[in-house]
Order: sequence, then structure tokens, then C-alpha cells
Amino acid sequence: MTETMGRRERKKAQTRKALSDAAMRLFTERGYDNVGVRDVAEEADVAVTTLFKHFPSKEALIFDEDEGREAALVAAVRDRAPGQSVLDALRDHLMQTRMAFRGDPPEFTAMMKLVDETPALQEYLHRMWRRHETALAAAITEATGAPEGDVRVAALARFVMESPSLVHGREDPRRALDEIFDLLEHGWKTAHGEPLDSGGSHVPWP
Repeated sequence: MTETMGRRERKKAQTRKALSDAAMRLFTERGYDNVGVRDVAEEADVAVTTLFKHFPSKEALIFDEDEGREAALVAAVRDRAPGQSVLDALRDHLMQTRMAFRGDPPEFTAMMKLVDETPALQEYLHRMWRRHETALAAAITEATGAPEGDVRVAALARFVMESPSLVHGREDPRRALDEIFDLLEHGWKTAHGEPLDSGGSHVPWP
């Protein structure tokens, strides 16, 4: 049974990749608005119904790693090593992803160029990113025992999600990512050698 499930998962992954690659190829060659889902299905040699089993919409076709990226973010928090803080776990996770490195592969550069030129894809990417942010905030809330709707958790999730775009293109993205997380961990005042307000509260993240 395990071997059968393994083959099914590999087949599913292969079909998703074939569809995503076909979509990217056609969108790049003809323009996003000039390609329909039927064109993509034919290019990948699958039925349109099969396409929709893997991707809920045309926009989703070029974001093949959507679900995996969100799951990995949540897992980084939930499955962190004993004694490791949430921030350190997220820092390590982002350090290990492509987003934190210099030099993007040509496929990623082409995809982002397509997104930049296509309003529908920009909107989809924005919704996707906010969905990941919400999932991350929920994981942080569970891990830290923070109150539901805590604005600090929402802010932390937002800043973590934005950090890859902030370090993108910098001379030393790893150092830049470290500086962002140092700021998140210690705060602006302590990061710049200023004492915390005596009347304020400072609650460190577990």
C-alpha cells in the first residue's frame, strides 16, 4: 500500500509540474491573456478536468509550490527543535529557502517578470501571500499561547512574510535577513542601543 501511495504521489507531482511548466511556457510565449486553460491542458497532454483537479484556477498554474510553501512555514513553527524559539525556527527556515539567496534561477526570474506584467497574477499572488500570512499567524498563536487576534502575532507574521522581498537583490541577503530577525527579536530600541521605556512592556517570544 505504501509503495502504491508513493507512486500515486509521484505521478501527481509529475502531472502538476507538467501543467505548471506548460502554462509558464505558453504564458511567456503568447502572453497570459492569450492563453486559456484548454491550451495548457493540451500542451501538457491531459484533460481539462485533470487540470482542475490539480489547480483551482488559471492563475494558480504558475504557483505550483503554493501549498508546499505554506505547509513548510507552518511546520517550521510547529516542528521546531525543543528549546528553539519561534523566531529562530523561522529564521532558519528562510535561510534554507531559495528566497534568501543571491541569484535566482532563470525560471523564477521569468515567473516574476510575468507576474509583474499581469494584474490578474499580481492580485492572485497578493491573496496567496496573505493566506500564508494568516496560516503563519495561527501557527505562532498556537505555539506561543498568545491571545486570539493578538496584533503582535499579526505584525510578526506580516514582517516574516515580507522579509524575503526586503533582502532580495541585496549584496549580502543572509546578513540582511539576520538583521531583520535581530530587529524582530530585540526591538528597534535595543537594536540601536536605546533602553526600553520603563513603563512599557516587553514580552519575549518563546
